[in-house]
Amino acid sequence: MGKLSSKGIAQWPEGERPRERLLAKGAASLTDGQLLAIVLRVGKHDKSAVEVGMDLLAHLGGLKGLANRSGEELCKVPGIGPAKAAQIKAAIELGKRVLSTPLTEGTVITHSQTVFDHYYPHLRDLRKEVFKVILLDTKHAVIQERTISEGTLNSSLVHPREVFNEAVRASAAAVIVLHNHPSGDPKPSREDRVLTTRLQEAGEILGVQVLDHVIIGDGRYVSFADEGWMSRPSGSRL
Repeated sequence: MGKLSSKGIAQWPEGERPRERLLAKGAASLTDGQLLAIVLRVGKHDKSAVEVGMDLLAHLGGLKGLANRSGEELCKVPGIGPAKAAQIKAAIELGKRVLSTPLTEGTVITHSQTVFDHYYPHLRDLRKEVFKVILLDTKHAVIQERTISEGTLNSSLVHPREVFNEAVRASAAAVIVLHNHPSGDPKPSREDRVLTTRLQEAGEILGVQVLDHVIIGDGRYVSFADEGWMSRPSGSRL
């Protein structure tokens, strides 16, 4: 950035200004700091928006570090107040929604990949485990989804009654459960296997089938159903 960084962006040559460069050459031509500068709009009294964006990335460990920080954490970086923190969080959420495959009421789930495609953008950068249940009707169409537990970095506390309370309320015929591993490794732990067995046993008693348990890691996932670790209903691809 050199000499340009000491000037306000308005004083830069037009071809070097992030907004103008994006419109002329496309978003891919901008650095992470320049893209952040467009979101931030203005810098602070002694630094341009690009420099504030670069400082933010340096403080938080790049875009991945930026994505999993709370608004309060963002505000601890010099030059970032509540308004800018809100702008950043909104931009990140929009990006996640663009990447996420819609999983709306009535969507029929026939494969674990559908679950991964929807939830990976939302869960990939979390620093704690989040356990969710997808409630399905007799045709395996989505009724609704619920967050059952938000745990620590290493575990989330889930009891079968919390899962099936939601299923009974919604008159669900089947459920798919899922959670993330903040470590990035989706390999099931012993606790994951024990919980899955308990859920299946409880589901058999209540007449609610547990179709799958999907564990989401960094760019990959493990499906208990795909691995043959749980019974499959006839005709189901899960």
